[in-house]
Amino acid sequence: MNLSGREPPGTLVRMKTYGQYCPIARTSELFAERWTPILVRNLLAGCRTFGELMDGAPGISKALLAQRLDLLERHGIVVKTKAEEGRSRYIYTLTQKGRELKTVTDAMGAWGARWLELEPQHLDAAYILWATCKLVDLDQLPAAGLTVRVDLADQPGAPVWLLLRHPYAELCSTSLGWTEDLIIRTDTETLARWHLRHVSFEQARRDGRIEIDGARSDIKTFLRGLRASPYAGIRPAAAVARRAT
Repeated sequence: MNLSGREPPGTLVRMKTYGQYCPIARTSELFAERWTPILVRNLLAGCRTFGELMDGAPGISKALLAQRLDLLERHGIVVKTKAEEGRSRYIYTLTQKGRELKTVTDAMGAWGARWLELEPQHLDAAYILWATCKLVDLDQLPAAGLTVRVDLADQPGAPVWLLLRHPYAELCSTSLGWTEDLIIRTDTETLARWHLRHVSFEQARRDGRIEIDGARSDIKTFLRGLRASPYAGIRPAAAVARRAT
């Protein structure tokens, strides 16, 4: 018996339990762990490697990510297989059990979009830029893809590059020598609200909050290929209330 309360060396980390048979309680023990919903969201969005999952969860440590993935694997939510090629050693994919969590993440996203205000602490530039990459439909772009530099007013002197080409889009913090097809100048809040369609591109441009330099055809192609957030069609309750008054 481990009366000290300390985990013996080599023991797997145990989930905290509510001690309740209720399915909500049992699901919460696994799914409500910090970062777990974010990782499931990223896997549903197509992330397959350790690095991709880290990029979509700015702030998580490698140790904690490994721990969460191990937990999901042990519970049959994720399957880890050896990568056949590329820089990654393993590929992570959701099982049928894991894919069914989409109904949970969809419900969380819809509720949050409706009832929770977008506040400054939600505007992490690294995540917003990562989400921008994920929202681009590469099939809408030219065969050669596009290289887009993004200058954020609230991150001066720290441009980033979106390398938008098959097989997947990448985000780089250093120039790799690619010719820049487009340069976007904006700020993190405008970019986030544009994704959520709280503001249209035309509105943001008229207000001087965003500008895009480049060939007109490339601008049109990029704007056509940049999809909205999955929750863009949900109007925040506060905005609806303000319109009603």
